[in-house]
Amino acid sequence: MQREGSAMTTFDDRERGFEAKFAKDSELQFRAEARRNHMLGIWAAGLLGKSGAEAEEYALSVVKSDFEEAGSDDVVRKVAGDLVGKVSEQEIRSKLVDFMQKAKQQLMSGT
Repeated sequence: MQREGSAMTTFDDRERGFEAKFAKDSELQFRAEARRNHMLGIWAAGLLGKSGAEAEEYALSVVKSDFEEAGSDDVVRKVAGDLVGKVSEQEIRSKLVDFMQKAKQQLMSGT
């Protein structure tokens, strides 16, 4: 009987550990995506001739656009619509990949 209780405790501890890791990983992914979208917004703002507070405001609108649907298509659609004739959708998607790497590196290094 003692063994079963011990095994359940170990199982419960593992389950709680996995849940905690999942929550932490989910939060890190969310923060990385928000940071990535902000970087994309600053980049796009520069192409639109925006700087300073105006660029920050635009970047925030890009971050907010990611709440429309799952995935990054909503972000790409917003930025591509704003940058018609300036860059391709493929270039925007490439920037998303680059900025995601940078965002993760920044979060891991604490910057």
